[in-house]
Amino acid sequence: MFSGKREIVFLYDVSFANPNGDPINENRPRIDDETDLLYVTDVRLKRTIRDYLHDYKGKEIFIYGEKEDGRLVTKTERVKKDYNNNPYKALEECIDLRLFGATFALKPSSKSTEEDKTTGGNVSITGPVQFKFGRSLHKVKEEYVKGTTVMPSGEGREQGTFTEKYLVPYALISFYGVANNRVAEIEGINLTEEDLDLMYEAMWNGTKVLFTTSKSQMPRLLAEVRYHDEDMFLGELDKYLKMVSDKRGEEIRDPDEYKLEIGPLVSLLADNKDSIAKVRVLQDERLKTVLDGEEIQLADALKQAGLEVEQFYFSEP
Repeated sequence: MFSGKREIVFLYDVSFANPNGDPINENRPRIDDETDLLYVTDVRLKRTIRDYLHDYKGKEIFIYGEKEDGRLVTKTERVKKDYNNNPYKALEECIDLRLFGATFALKPSSKSTEEDKTTGGNVSITGPVQFKFGRSLHKVKEEYVKGTTVMPSGEGREQGTFTEKYLVPYALISFYGVANNRVAEIEGINLTEEDLDLMYEAMWNGTKVLFTTSKSQMPRLLAEVRYHDEDMFLGELDKYLKMVSDKRGEEIRDPDEYKLEIGPLVSLLADNKDSIAKVRVLQDERLKTVLDGEEIQLADALKQAGLEVEQFYFSEP
């Protein structure tokens, strides 16, 4: 099992894309009406991680949209069919359950305990890794794009059909998460260092390979802060990063048009360096970070502040 609590900051950007459409609102990008900030659900990030682990690393995952007779298989059906109705067996074999947990509504069997029969066999496993919703670090503006397909839509038709989509021209999105070893201990989850390293690889490379007509995106920054004290927790590290640009947020179209001010984050970590075991960092070369206006890589700034720093390294997918 992994040791020590970790806090995670992950930034990626999208270009002329819809990173997380809202199915009850014409699949439009999710934009806060009050702030004009774009947000992305934790479910979307977890889907990216799961798909990469399954498709590129050959890992067993529990939630992957398996279909049977043309319909999606429910969690209850999957655990019954593949894991003998035992969610803890699924937990041992599926890396996504060890990371994120799940809730199962199981029908009581003849061998169920009286307590299981009373609760209906419901099992809730809290995952050690949790993410908040991602948010853009600047205001965005939705755009509506209309086009046509080349191929006719049906027999006897000579023209293609109209297509339409909603997207944002650009957004730099920040996610914040926590990996809590105390939760793993309480839930009896053997989440390992290898599991966490695979998750980080999936966040970085999975974001990069998720390239479709609606998902044009690139990872820009990944940082993990690891503490000596298991009870140490600074919280909301993403709030200590600020975009600096001569342009208004909704006018930005490329990383060349802004810089990321890391001064508040570096100061916070430096002030608590005695409680921090190390910080692991990976920064894309196109993301320009500045400390009090001076351009510097986040890893170098942290080293200068007296923290132990390691670089993440992931091979190409």
